[in-house]
Amino acid sequence: MSDLETLKAEIRKLSAKATQAKMDLHDLSEELPLQWESILSVAQRAHDAFAELEQKRAALKSLEKA
Repeated sequence: MSDLETLKAEIRKLSAKATQAKMDLHDLSEELPLQWESILSVAQRAHDAFAELEQKRAALKSLEKA
């Protein structure tokens, strides 16, 4: 598998992970004030997932330009 294909596969996986993190955050918000203690950890997971996804998308973009 080429680097480009590998990166695209990673992006698909990260996109699914980010979407799940977004849904977890959404679900948590609907349950508030229950489980309010987990707001920071759930939000951090969502932030990290989207940050990693954006980093990989930027890497893909630069690889495609090369």
